[in-house]
Amino acid sequence: MQQFVNVTLSGLTQGMIYSAFALALVLIWRSTRIVNFAQGSMAAATAFIALAIINAGASYWVALVVALIAGFVMGALVERIIIRPVEGGPELNAVIVTLGLFVAIQALIAIIAGSSFQSFPTPFGVRGFTIGDTTIALTPTSLYVIGSVLVVMALLVALFRFTRTGLAMRASAFGQEVARLLGVRVGRMLTLGWGLAAVVGSLSGLLIAGGGFVYPAYMDSLIVFGFVAAVLGGLDSPIGAIVGGLILGLALSYISGYVDRGSALVNVSALVILMVVLLVRPGGLFASSTARRA
Repeated sequence: MQQFVNVTLSGLTQGMIYSAFALALVLIWRSTRIVNFAQGSMAAATAFIALAIINAGASYWVALVVALIAGFVMGALVERIIIRPVEGGPELNAVIVTLGLFVAIQALIAIIAGSSFQSFPTPFGVRGFTIGDTTIALTPTSLYVIGSVLVVMALLVALFRFTRTGLAMRASAFGQEVARLLGVRVGRMLTLGWGLAAVVGSLSGLLIAGGGFVYPAYMDSLIVFGFVAAVLGGLDSPIGAIVGGLILGLALSYISGYVDRGSALVNVSALVILMVVLLVRPGGLFASSTARRA
C-alpha cells in the first residue's frame, strides 16, 4: 500500500511538471497556431540565468522573477526577429525555424555556461512528509510545484475566457486579416502570445530543475513528455494540458514503479500513449467540436 501511495504521489508531482510545459505549448498554440519546439531550450536558458543570479548571492525568489522576465523578453524577441519573417509562408516554415532555434539556443548555453551538471536549489525542502512512522513521497517542493501549475492554469483560463486581450489573441491566431479589420493589433497580440508562453515555459524549467541538476539538454525529456501531455489533453485546452500531464505522469510512474525494467520503458510508453491518442481521438480528450464542412 505504501508503495502505491508513493508511486501515485510521485506521478502526480511529475505530471504537474509535464502539465506546466504543456500549458506553455497550449498557450502559444492558442495565440499563434504554432508549435514551438524551441520552448524547452528557451526555458533551459532562463534556468541558467536564474542559477547565475542565485550563485551571485541573490535569493531564489529574486532569481525566479528575473528568469520569468527574461523568458518573456526572449519569447517576444524570438517572435519579432526570427518567427515573424517566416509567418507569411507555409506553416511548416515556422516549425522548422523553431527546431533550428532549439539546437542553436542549446549550443549557446553550452558555450556560455558549460556542459557540466550544476546543482539547482529549491526554496523548500525535498524530504517527504512523515505520517506516523511512514514517510510519503510528498514534499514541500511537490506542493510548491502543484500549486504553481494550478495558479498558472487558472490565470490562463481567465485570460482567454474573460478578458478582451485573450479574445484578441485568439482572433489573431485564427484570422489575422479579419482581426485587423476589427481593430486588433495583430502584431502585438502575436508577440504577447510568444512572451507569455515563454514565461510559462520558463516556470516549468525552474520547477523541474529545483532540487536537481541542470545542464544544456536537461529539458529534452520534458519537451517530449510535455508535448505528449498537450496532445493528450488537446492543444487548445489549458485544462486539458493539466489533465493530460497528470494522466501521463501517473501512467509513467506506475510503469516505472511496477513493471520490471519499467524505467527503460518510460519513453516507449509515452510514444505508445501518443499514438493511441492520435488514433482514437486526434484532437485530444478536451478537443472542442468543430462544424463539419461540406
